[in-house]
Order: sequence, then C-alpha cells, then structure tokens
Amino acid sequence: MTKETLVDLASSLNEPSLLSNLNFINGKWKKAVSQQTYEVMNPATGESIAGVANSDAIDAANAARSARKAFNSWQLTTHRERATLLEKWHGLMQQHSDDIARIMSSEQGKPVAESKGEIAYGASYVKWFAQMAMQLRGDILPDSVPGRVQTVEKRPVGVVAVITPWNFPFAMLARKIAPALAAGCTVIVKPAEDTPLTALAMAKLAEMAGFPPGVINVVAASREQTAIAVDAWLKDVHVKKISFTGSTQVGRYLAERAASSLKKLSLELGGNAPFIVFEDCDMDAAITGLLAAKLRNGGQTCVCPNRIYVANAIYDEFASRLVDKVAAMNVGNPFEDDTQIGPMINQKAIDKISHHVKDAVEQGGILLCGNAEPRDGLYFEPVVIAEANNKMALFSEETFGPVLPLFRFSSEDEAIEEADNTEYGLAAYFYTQNHKRIHRVKRALQAGVIGVNEGAVASEVAPFGGVKASGYGREGSHYGLDDFLQLTYVCEGNL
Repeated sequence: MTKETLVDLASSLNEPSLLSNLNFINGKWKKAVSQQTYEVMNPATGESIAGVANSDAIDAANAARSARKAFNSWQLTTHRERATLLEKWHGLMQQHSDDIARIMSSEQGKPVAESKGEIAYGASYVKWFAQMAMQLRGDILPDSVPGRVQTVEKRPVGVVAVITPWNFPFAMLARKIAPALAAGCTVIVKPAEDTPLTALAMAKLAEMAGFPPGVINVVAASREQTAIAVDAWLKDVHVKKISFTGSTQVGRYLAERAASSLKKLSLELGGNAPFIVFEDCDMDAAITGLLAAKLRNGGQTCVCPNRIYVANAIYDEFASRLVDKVAAMNVGNPFEDDTQIGPMINQKAIDKISHHVKDAVEQGGILLCGNAEPRDGLYFEPVVIAEANNKMALFSEETFGPVLPLFRFSSEDEAIEEADNTEYGLAAYFYTQNHKRIHRVKRALQAGVIGVNEGAVASEVAPFGGVKASGYGREGSHYGLDDFLQLTYVCEGNL
C-alpha cells in the first residue's frame, strides 16, 4: 500500500495540504532531482504511508544555496519582523495541532495524546523565541582611550544545518529552528528518515505563515542517502553551523568532518540516565516520576532513565509497587484513547530491546513483568528487571525502549559513584526528602539536566543539553539563542 494509504491519511485531515511527500526548497515543493523516493512506514501496521523524496547531494546543495541566498536579506530583517512571523507560525501550529498529531502518530507510532502534547511543547519553543527575538542586544564597553567608542554586536552565524532524530519529530525541530530564525539565520533541515512527514508539515505551516522563500528548507532522505546529503553540507563552507540530535557515534563523525571548515556545532547526543531512589523518598512520587520519565514515548527518549538505583532498605517494596503500575499499562494502537504505549519505531529497535532483556536474564536478572519477545509486530510490553548489575548490556548501552532495570545500592556515596559511572552525561534524576542530601547529590551528579523529585524536566525556559559524551551546546532558554549568534567587536576611533 503506497498511494492508497497516503490518500487515506490526507482524507482524515482537516487541512489535507499539510501532508506532503516532496522536498521544500526555496519556497517550492519539489521532487528529488533523481526522481527517487523511499517508503515511510506506519509502525503500528507495518504498511507504507507514502513514497517520499529521496534526496542526494544535489538536492542538499540546492537547499544550502537557497538558504545562503535568503540569508543575505533575512539577516537584515528587524527583530520585530522575525518575531511576528514566529508568532504566526506558533498560531498555525496550535490551530492545526490535531492534524499534525495524526500525521506524527501515523509515521512515528506514539499515542496520539502524546503527539498532541509534543506539539504543544514544541510550539512553546516557537513562542518563547519569538519573544527572545525582541531581547537581542549587544554591549557598549567602557572607554579605554579618549575619543574611542567600543561596542559588541550579536550577529547571526549564517546558514544552519539542522539534523534531527525520529523520536520527537516536531519538538526537536521547533527548538532548533525557532532560535535560528530569531537570531537571523536561515536553515536547511534533514529530518529523520522514519519521520519526514511531520517536518514537511511544519514547513507547510511556515509557508502559510509567510516566511520568505529559502529561509526554511527541508530535504528528506532514506537511511542510505542521508550520509550523502549531509556530507554535501559538511563540505559547504557557506554552511556555518550544524545542530544535531542523535547518537554519540554520529556526533563524533560530524565533529571530525566539520573541523575542516571550522563550523559551529551543537550536539545533543546519547544518554544513559540514572534514576536514584533514596530510602527517605516519597515512594508514590518517585514511582510516578519514574513512569513519567521512563515510559513517555515507550521509553524512546534520550533523557529517559536507563539505570534505576533503589536503596536496599526499600528495594522490595519499591519493586512490587512499581510492577503493579507497569503491568497495568495499556500497549496498543496509537489512535485508541486508552493506549499508553504504542509500537516501537522499527524492527531494529525491537531487536535491541529484546537483546537487552535476554542478556539481562542471562546475567542474573529476574523478570518481574514483561518478557524478552515482542507481543506482535513492533509492540513490546514494558519490562521490569530485578537484580540488575553492571555486567548487563543495558548498564552501558542505551536501551531506547520500555525496559526498567532495578539496581541495588547501600549508601549515598555508592549511588553517586554508580550514577556517574558512564561516559554519558545528559540527564540524571533522584528522589529524596532530605534537603542536605539534595544539595550534596545535585552537585555530585555529572549531567547537563538534573531532576530533583521530578521526572518531567523539559521546559522552553530551561537550557537543555549534556556533558561528557552526551555532547555540548544548549537548546531552549536565553542560552539557546546564543548558539546561533557570533560576537563582533567594533572599535570606532578619531571621534
């Protein structure tokens, strides 16, 4: 099923024009130059939704050329002009959120309620950076020499290449594109091969909002073609910055390749988040926070807890109460109201989850609920594993699925040491009601994002990003705008 399912999805939308399988370059909807397409699959059914433009280096170069040309005039627009267009884009996101959610759930598989939540969350970044566009200002420096004026200007870096993964196809684009546009940059976008339809729908909304041609460009590409398309941007000296979210392996490759032209980089990479439950916690709150942090999007998030450390004194009770909650969760069709976990993204994801569960059992883990095999198709029941240990693959590898391994610890020092025992440092969580412990532990944890008695930490007003092998750069907040700006010092003499 190809055209039939595309037509069916379009017919279910209030605004069918939001569904496109073409690239968006220089304000026009175009096929790939090669005329090639690749299939975007519905993970809930295993059927094809659409044949989408399969871009190569020529398409990528055309998008970059378009963005470069548009930058010449876009950088000169007033802050108010940029803010007004971002506000219009935000309004259209809200107006068409039901349609975008349906497109997203069809290609990504998350429950439609979660998709709507993601759109509201992503749109909040557009609103925030529309406001931040009006706050851009430089500095007047103190006089160092009579008759001299010294100032600092904040200028846009130029053309920005945005590369995003499939797990949050709307929000991650919004929080990268919005600050770039607010700063006066233009963007070229390569969405994940599994979820290009959401990105193309966002481009349609941008077109409707009235952004000038070339300011936003989107090219889709299959997994095989992605490296070819992105390499064209890495070689292009006019592409001044890359903002990437994905694996640490790919992030390292981008950093190496970008070095030759000294491009700026923002890298939000892999995670291996610890979740520490101390014996003096509010257990109900800890379980609620864990479920919110771990099972959102079926555990397919970079900040979800991968290692759950529970104090010996409460281990058995915590495990029992957690299993009661997890076993009751409903796994099913993304479009059914009572669904809490939809399908995983693809077979590769299923294979990794299954491997981690089987390996954990072989290494001494005890399955308290769930099993090592998918239920059917790409659906995987959530799993709780007791007696987890450091020999298990899931200790060092990001599972990216609904697997909750419970590790034991006996002291605060041990918990901190184990939590930091990873090359990654994106997120970390802990629950305790001891205020002195809160200050000790939050200072000791090596992570860019820390949740204290809170499992849902994301916010447009807060900086998001990691340390160590989880990358560098920040998204969101006023810090997120700085990543798209460069400082220019101006010294005026002979006054």
